[in-house]
Amino acid sequence: MARMFGHGPVCPCCPGAEPVLPRRGFLAAAVGAGAALASPAFAQGGGPRTLRVRRAFTGDSFSGVYWRDGRYDRAALRQLDYVFRDLSAAETTPMDPRLFDVLHQVARAVDSDEAYEVISGYRTPETNAARAGQSRRVSTVSLHMSGMAADCRLPDRVSLGLARTAADLQLGGVGLYRRDGFVHLDCGPVRRW
Repeated sequence: MARMFGHGPVCPCCPGAEPVLPRRGFLAAAVGAGAALASPAFAQGGGPRTLRVRRAFTGDSFSGVYWRDGRYDRAALRQLDYVFRDLSAAETTPMDPRLFDVLHQVARAVDSDEAYEVISGYRTPETNAARAGQSRRVSTVSLHMSGMAADCRLPDRVSLGLARTAADLQLGGVGLYRRDGFVHLDCGPVRRW
């Protein structure tokens, strides 16, 4: 389980929640919640969905169910928000739960029980701008700023194979960073690079 400090924002997707969203996260959460309900790739039925993630550089982790009985588990989402936080700014935001669905489905498709190693999750606009200034490979309009993307790897899978499988699933964007040994996965429009 992830270490939690304080009381983070409540998941905007859960009935009965009273979201306390930072201004920059409000629009992303609203768009993500609407798209999650409308997307056939993330149907609201089915059994429990699980995820295993470990954050590079901190070792913070989550292993467990984040979806059960037809809804997202708010406590699990808060823990995942913390694991996926912007380390540079020490800031969390409500991550788009569809990202966790993408990670869950990709892990199932490659038949891996390993924990994803998360290199980058949420980025504040300031963090993203700093990274974009250091590398042309960082988009100035990155979905990381909306809590919709993660750069990660599965230790028991080659990044090329992981990227190919994710691209075949057509659940969102897939980027291969072969030199660095990780893939970018997001719950935005289907595309690849």
